[in-house]
Amino acid sequence: MNPSLLRQLWAVVEATQATHLLNLDDAHLVQCLLRQCHIRQPLNSEEKTLLSNYLYSRLNLIRDLASDRLAVSA
Repeated sequence: MNPSLLRQLWAVVEATQATHLLNLDDAHLVQCLLRQCHIRQPLNSEEKTLLSNYLYSRLNLIRDLASDRLAVSA
C-alpha cells in the first residue's frame, strides 16, 4: 500500500466523528471509512482490498483513538 493512501486513510479517521467510529460494528466501520476514502480519491479494487484488510487489522487502534478524542473533549 502506498504512503499517500495510508495518509489519506488516517486523515479520514481523524475527520470522522469519534462517536460515529465507536457506534459502528466492525463491518460497517470498515465500509464507512472505505467509502469516505473513495470519495476523496477513487480506489481500484486492489486498493479497496488492501485498505479493507488494513482497516480490519487496525480496528482496535481506530477505536482507541476515537475514545481518546472523546475523553479529551469531555
